[in-house]
Amino acid sequence: MIQFPGLDTLWDALPEARIAGGAVRDTLAGHILADVDLASPLTPDQAASRLAAAGIKTFPTGLSHGTITAVIGGKGFEITTLRRDLVTDGRHAQVAFTDDWEEDAARRDFTINAMSMARDGTVYDYFGGKADLAAGIIRFVGNAETRIAEDFLRILRFFRFFARYAKGPPDAAAITAITTGRDGILHLSAERVWSELKTILRAPDPRRAVDLMQFTGVLPLVIPEGASPERLTALIARGAPVDPLLRITALLTGETTPFAARLKLSTEESETLQAYAQPNTLAPAASDADLRRALADTQTEVLAARTWLAQTSDGDWPNLRTRLTATPRPIFPLQGRDITALGIPPGPRIGEILTAVRGWWLANGCTADKDSCRAQASRSAST
Repeated sequence: MIQFPGLDTLWDALPEARIAGGAVRDTLAGHILADVDLASPLTPDQAASRLAAAGIKTFPTGLSHGTITAVIGGKGFEITTLRRDLVTDGRHAQVAFTDDWEEDAARRDFTINAMSMARDGTVYDYFGGKADLAAGIIRFVGNAETRIAEDFLRILRFFRFFARYAKGPPDAAAITAITTGRDGILHLSAERVWSELKTILRAPDPRRAVDLMQFTGVLPLVIPEGASPERLTALIARGAPVDPLLRITALLTGETTPFAARLKLSTEESETLQAYAQPNTLAPAASDADLRRALADTQTEVLAARTWLAQTSDGDWPNLRTRLTATPRPIFPLQGRDITALGIPPGPRIGEILTAVRGWWLANGCTADKDSCRAQASRSAST
C-alpha cells in the first residue's frame, strides 16, 4: 500500500479511484514518491462534486483531457477520468471518457506505466508491467509503431525510462519502431526535446541509453550539431557529478550557442553551458596563487566542471578539485570611488587605473589588501 500525505483523505471522497502510472511503478521499484496522480471512472464534474462535498478544493487544470487537481494540505493531486483515444496526430489526442480501466491502460506508453493500484494495495496490471519492471524491460503497450505514431514524444520517453530502469538488452520491437519512426522527433517542440534530454542525462548512468540513441539514429536528430557518446562515457567513468549541463557539454562536439538557441535553453542554462565549454586553465600542479587568480574571474562550480571535462590519467585531479573548493573566492578590493578619492576626475582614466591595479593584484596572487591596492593605484595615477 502507498503511504502519502493527504492520500487517505482523497480516497475517503473517491474510493473508486486508483493511483496510476509513475507512482505505481516507482512504488514497486522502491523509490520515494514526489507526487501521486490518480485515475477515476468518474467524470471531472462528478469527481469535483464529490471532493467539494468533502471540503476539498479543486481546480480544472486540464478539462480537455479530463483532469482536475485536488489540493490537500498544500499538496496537489491530479485526478484524471479514464479515457480512450478518438483521434491522434503524433503529439495530441482527442479523447472520450470511459469507465473501462483496461481501455484506459491500453492507451498508455509503456507497460511499466500502465499499472494502477487500489487503496488496499491491489495492483491492476493488464499488460505485464510488473514483470517487465522486475526484469528491467521497457516495452510499449501493444503495438510499438502505433504507440509512437500516437505521440512522437514517446521515442524520447523510451530512452528516459531505459536510462533509469533497463537491466538487459533493449526490447527488439521497440528499437525497430523507434528506428523507423525517429523522424517524428522533428515535429516536437524544442522545449519538450530539451526537457526529455535533460531527464535522460539526469539518470545516474545514462550511457547505455545514449549509445542506444546513437544506434537508432535518434541522437543525430536531437543533437545535429554533433555528439560523441564516447566523451560522455569517459566523463561518467571519471566519477563526475550528475549534472545534465556538464554531461551535455561532454556529449556536444559542435558549438554550444546554436545548440542552446535551437533547443531554447533558459538564459541561465545557456550561460552555464557556454561557461563549462570554455578551455580549462587549471592543472593538478596549479599553485594556490593560480587557483586564486582563476577564482577571481570564474565561479568555483564552473572551474570544477572544466576540470572534469579536461581530466586525464596524469596528475591528482581529485586533489585539485578539493583545493579549489576549499579556496575562498578573492574579491578585488577597489572600486571607482576609491580612485576618485585620489583626486582623479570622473572619466576613462578611472577605468584604466582600475584595470592596471587589478592586473597587478592578479599577478601577485590576489592577496594584496585594500590599502596595498590603493597605494598601487596612486603609483599608477602618477605615471
